[in-house]
Amino acid sequence: MRPMWKVNAGRRSVLAGEFLSRGVVAIGWREAGDYSGARSRSEVLQRVAAAYPDHTDQQNHVGAGQVWRFLDEVTVGDSVLTYDPATRLYHLGEIIGPPRYAPDQIEALPVQRAVQWTAAVSRDALSQAAKGRLGAILTLFKVADETVAEIMRLADGNSQPLPTLGDSEDQTTLAAADPFAELEDQAIERIKDRLLALDWEEMQELVAALLRALGYRTIVSPVGADRGKDIIASRDGFGFERPRIVVEVKHRKGAMGAQEIRSFLGGRHADDRGLYVSTGGFTKDALYEAERASTVTHLMTLDGLAEALINQYDQLDERGRRLLPLRRIYWPA
Repeated sequence: MRPMWKVNAGRRSVLAGEFLSRGVVAIGWREAGDYSGARSRSEVLQRVAAAYPDHTDQQNHVGAGQVWRFLDEVTVGDSVLTYDPATRLYHLGEIIGPPRYAPDQIEALPVQRAVQWTAAVSRDALSQAAKGRLGAILTLFKVADETVAEIMRLADGNSQPLPTLGDSEDQTTLAAADPFAELEDQAIERIKDRLLALDWEEMQELVAALLRALGYRTIVSPVGADRGKDIIASRDGFGFERPRIVVEVKHRKGAMGAQEIRSFLGGRHADDRGLYVSTGGFTKDALYEAERASTVTHLMTLDGLAEALINQYDQLDERGRRLLPLRRIYWPA
């Protein structure tokens, strides 16, 4: 079986859309220049060390190793995987081209390989073991055989679990990296997993807890018709003191469109402030609708909610912490 490589699309996979629209995967270290034609790992190491003199020897060796694998070990015909956090989809494709230097396309990741994207698998469909393995911090790594088998079965529409095959992850390379270098990114993805496991009432209560952590008092609508509002937040607790924050919570997979935003805005007073939380995200038309609205409105995605909860976690009340139990970890800076 040919190997499958996971290529992360920049920090927190923010460039996943570029990978998919351009039909590529790409790797960084732009200050090192055009290393697409390097003939040895030592040549790459010299370039990386010269470009990043403030990095430690370990950082430069790991960086050079990543580059060299992308140039030498990844080959045409290999499978490739990248993750788009906006849609929570792992996109599966096949490498169809050699390395090439293209800084005019994705400036931060100048060396790329052409890819034919063929399928997508939801992160929510993966086992916890697969999620953990795919959360490795390296920009590029070989996916464990067990996880490859799971992904291929899901891509083919088969959700039946496989027997344990043993972990064939590239442990030598993973061990060379700092396991805490991008711990925050992994934490956010796992928190998003926890958030999606909540039911709608729990999600509504957690958003209310977030607002209370910010110093507001909240009124949570009972289950049933709410006329476009799930939560009202204000300083006095009754909505008399302005501004009043009116909140709608949509806890579902589909992205909210412009019509949903128009409906939400239709019942607002001029001095209201709107908060629309959608764990399924928003369409471009919805974003445009909120931008041009006369009522100040913030659209909060699953990513935004996870980050806000992390930032305000110390201020969350007992109800909020019960819904999202987290543990603080201290590590030398």
